[in-house]
Amino acid sequence: MWPNLTHQLLSWLEALLHVRLSAGMLMPDSPIIHENAARRPIMPAAAPRRSFAALWASQASSNLADGLLQAAAPLLVATLTRDPLAVAGMTVVQFLPWLVATLPAGAMADRVDRRRILTAGNWLRAAGFALLAVTLANGWRHVALLYVAVFLAGCAETMVDNAALTIPPRLLPRQQLERANGRLFATQSVINTFIGPPAGAALFALAASAAFYTGAAAFALAGLAALLLPALRPTGEKEEHRSTPTTVAQDIRTGWAHFWRHDLLRRVAFISAAINFFGSVTGGVLVLLVTGPYQLPMSRYGLFIAVPAAGAIAGSLLAEHVVPRIGGGPTTWLAALTPAASYAILGLGHHTPLALAGMFCAAVATSLNQIVVSTLRQAAVPDELLGRVTAAYRLVVLGVVPLGALAGGLLGRSLGIRAPFIAAALGLALAALLLASRVTTRALRDAETPTVRAEPAGRDGPGDDEAMCQPANPVAGGAGDR
Repeated sequence: MWPNLTHQLLSWLEALLHVRLSAGMLMPDSPIIHENAARRPIMPAAAPRRSFAALWASQASSNLADGLLQAAAPLLVATLTRDPLAVAGMTVVQFLPWLVATLPAGAMADRVDRRRILTAGNWLRAAGFALLAVTLANGWRHVALLYVAVFLAGCAETMVDNAALTIPPRLLPRQQLERANGRLFATQSVINTFIGPPAGAALFALAASAAFYTGAAAFALAGLAALLLPALRPTGEKEEHRSTPTTVAQDIRTGWAHFWRHDLLRRVAFISAAINFFGSVTGGVLVLLVTGPYQLPMSRYGLFIAVPAAGAIAGSLLAEHVVPRIGGGPTTWLAALTPAASYAILGLGHHTPLALAGMFCAAVATSLNQIVVSTLRQAAVPDELLGRVTAAYRLVVLGVVPLGALAGGLLGRSLGIRAPFIAAALGLALAALLLASRVTTRALRDAETPTVRAEPAGRDGPGDDEAMCQPANPVAGGAGDR
């Protein structure tokens, strides 16, 4: 039932995007102008800067809308009900699309012109929130209506985010990917933390519908900016398989098998999942630690969000200079060990400046790791599989977040508010020792060459990657990967 339902959904979306594709038929791209290890075409010399600017603008506008709604949606729920279960339900509907729609979204990214995915996905979100704003302006308010809007927008977001992460290597040569990813992540951190939420709260104070109208407008602008990108049709697979029809379920299995059989990708995914899991263990109860054992007023809690956000921005901007100097292997180690040290400082101490310094350093380290991992996926995975492998990776990395939040709450309730932080410090240090030892700079470099690239499974015969869309935890400053 699920494969058939997924196939019908993807077929409808393909028709919406005006793409003539039979099931599983991958269209060849424009002539190859430049070829790296993954046989991935990129743009002529004059085009990359203009094309990347269009992608950057589209993502910035989409991030602005996300930031506005990040504040407005919880505020709307709080005005409609004081039931803790109903309020917590907002978190469920925000994360549910990443569990049920990520893999189909990855298959879509490998079947359809990715420019059209960005355009259609953002315009679908714009239409949904514009309709929600109209209902609010006319006095029709209900929690269930907000749940539906957020869930559907989340499904569209999985399409947009998966496609967006596969686009930079189509526009830029390998040596520019760290810089490009750093700019995209820095923009996301600035807008999602410092601009969008305060603006969303201010607009909501004026009128509930104003925040959603503005968010819809920002999504619409993101779709318009995406139209400035060149055509980004899926590249063909090997010649003998290019016209072989496959089902959606087969495409998903092929992407998952490639991810799972790629030892290095699987290992860095587990490291990022550990960072996210233990980040969510502590993130949900951080406010209780700050206002409890640290005895700080609620007004100071903002420091524990702003400081790691600043660290994430600094790490994103420094990545192009730091990563080549220290190497991707040490960066991965730091991404696990530095947050572990930060959790230990928070869980065992009372000194606020020291705790904030640890959080800043942890955010820098995890942000650097985001750049390393995203660049690895983009450089090591063939373009025709990149959407599906990225979706498989994000399913592992983001799927642990609700589990970590639940574990943190249970630990805090049963053993005290410091227990989640101590447990996270020990767990993440252990994960670094078990998982990061084989992630070396040389292994990351070799993964970009055809000799070590995993062959795909799921075919007869031979053949062959964000805190989530927002930071998972202010302690670490972000998710293990986007």
